[in-house]
Amino acid sequence: MNVPSDDEIQRIVHRVLSQLAGTQKPGDTAASVSTPVAPVQKAETKPTERRAIAIGADHGGFELKELLKPELINAGFELIDVGTNSKEPVDYPDFAHEVAKLVSVGKAWRGIVIDGAGIGSCIVANKVPGVRAGMAYDYSSAVNSREHNDTNVLSLGAGLIGVNLARQIVTVWLATPFGGGRHERRVNKIQQIEQQYLK
Repeated sequence: MNVPSDDEIQRIVHRVLSQLAGTQKPGDTAASVSTPVAPVQKAETKPTERRAIAIGADHGGFELKELLKPELINAGFELIDVGTNSKEPVDYPDFAHEVAKLVSVGKAWRGIVIDGAGIGSCIVANKVPGVRAGMAYDYSSAVNSREHNDTNVLSLGAGLIGVNLARQIVTVWLATPFGGGRHERRVNKIQQIEQQYLK
């Protein structure tokens, strides 16, 4: 099996993200993605609108956040970076909460939170009403979290995955549509449970 080089992976990631952001149509380049998939769109979202992605990290996720940002921006996404802005120690709940709030109130289409393991930020984000955060650590978990759970916040553990895997996870997570059907019934039950505790 041929393993793609870092440059090839980066080109593929950039091309897919550009297609998702609406700044490049499938087939614009000679080496187009074999099976492009359409992103999930809220009813009020127009295909030509730039989509905002909120991103935040603690000191453990700072470097990965900084590596992902230019690719998302170059792909045409509007990025809302809530920090942190250095490797100085900070508390992950502060940044995960800010990202989750932006998604919850509709100021961001999706959110990405990054800390050392990804677990703590995922827990924090899931405390915010309307947020369904999922931690992804490989391709399959990223696809499953979107297709089955309609996640709107992605949590990454910078200390557990490499940069290239993180790029692949972000790309497939942004590209995978919600499956609906039996999954919609289950997501509705999640929302009903959440509503019980908001009264």
